[in-house]
Amino acid sequence: MSVAAASALAPQLNHRPRDPGIETAALAAIAIWAAQFTPVVSLEPPAGLLLEIEGSLKLLGGIDNVLQSIERGLQDMGYTAAIACAATATAAGLLARNGGSRVVIERSALEPVIAALPVTVLDCETSTRNTFAAIGAKRIGDLLRLPRDGLARRCGPRLLDTLDRALGKLPEARRSFTPPERFEVKLELAAEVMHSEALLFAAKRQLTQLAGFLAARGAGIQYFTFTLLHEVQNATVTGIGLVAPTRDLRHLITLTRERLAALTLRAPVRALQLTAGDIFTLAAGNYSLFQGSPHARGEWQQLVERLRARLGQDAVHGISARPDHRPEHAWYATQPGTKNMAIETRPRPLWLLEQPQPLPAIVSKPHYHNDALALIAGPERIESGWWDGADARRDYFIAQTPAHSTLWIYRERREPFGWYLHGIFG
Repeated sequence: MSVAAASALAPQLNHRPRDPGIETAALAAIAIWAAQFTPVVSLEPPAGLLLEIEGSLKLLGGIDNVLQSIERGLQDMGYTAAIACAATATAAGLLARNGGSRVVIERSALEPVIAALPVTVLDCETSTRNTFAAIGAKRIGDLLRLPRDGLARRCGPRLLDTLDRALGKLPEARRSFTPPERFEVKLELAAEVMHSEALLFAAKRQLTQLAGFLAARGAGIQYFTFTLLHEVQNATVTGIGLVAPTRDLRHLITLTRERLAALTLRAPVRALQLTAGDIFTLAAGNYSLFQGSPHARGEWQQLVERLRARLGQDAVHGISARPDHRPEHAWYATQPGTKNMAIETRPRPLWLLEQPQPLPAIVSKPHYHNDALALIAGPERIESGWWDGADARRDYFIAQTPAHSTLWIYRERREPFGWYLHGIFG
């Protein structure tokens, strides 16, 4: 009916203009996700999707498990779908348009099932539907009982071809959908969002699509970004990095929750865009023979990723050694898990001060908190750095306080000389 008539019957009706572009993008996004079940996916615009799953049944645990997984995934992405399965693609499409969940695997059972469907499931022109009403054909079985020549003259050969393809009498040639190399999906929000935590609901839908995209490729990601689009201000871009590639949906949602919780919105958000650039081939993991293994794979990586999502990408890092005798130049930040360079060296403190702290000297003895320090090891002379302008000339000692705390101190061999605290042993 017209919008005016509908609004007269339901004054509170919330109507919106149809956007074919958004519909097409949504169908393509579902196709990207559905490729995890089969590489043969075909688009049936404006609202249909065909999956050839026969070759995947053994791998995915049978037809019931596949259909349940599809239905569950669509619900997670916020879509409502009528799902049907048949021995021919056209028959599956007709059953789905009828709205009921049906599974017809045997070709011999197709004709009675298709014959019982109403003619409204056929994709026909208005003139053809008027012809159905004029001759009293309410179900497809009524059409099958009519002479083929007369039906072709009245309704055209396209109708007969559709019926023959549904019954498996004609071959079906369909163009397969090719997923993009790069994953990028945008979601327009129903209303502007003021709090970052509320974005998680929309982000879960996009992450579900991303997990399906990665599963279809047997791949994982190590970095992805969310772009928050505002009405007037510039977009807010926030990235989430991982220690190792993954496609674990639960873990991706956990990281996103941590990141959004730490995000302060500058303006209301009207749309959310998820982008995942480089993807990496992900080998299947090996599982432990015994449950509850104390060395569960990936636990420390996931801890690092959660800390980074909450505190920032640069807040957590590893440490690697550099071949330099100067303590402040002997290390650099690395990605967690990077193999360290093996360098033979003397004992070093666990905590190195960012800037050496001057120590008072009383009767030529260094003091710390007014207590004289006992030198228990040293000196270790370090003279290095003349080539980069940060020349160091120091004699290092291991010292101990009366309370038996162990410190790492040095005596400067250049002006202004003196003693300095440089580290504390654990």
